[in-house]
Amino acid sequence: MEVKIGIQSIPRELVVDTDAGPDEIERDLAAALSATGGPAIFALTTQKGGRVLIPADKIAFVEFGGDQSRRVGFGNIP
Repeated sequence: MEVKIGIQSIPRELVVDTDAGPDEIERDLAAALSATGGPAIFALTTQKGGRVLIPADKIAFVEFGGDQSRRVGFGNIP
């Protein structure tokens, strides 16, 4: 699934492809935002096994995209 994350004071959004579902991402983000005792970090695992760490209090928005295969070539022409 493609996830777009807007970060405060950054003009472009961060795009991450992940195997996590929208419910799991929403739960992890809510947990990071409600954490106390220091700066909260929202962690997201990419499809290739990497991890993206974002300060939770700097997240402006999270947009979930579908699992659509990208169409390339002449198949895009209606």
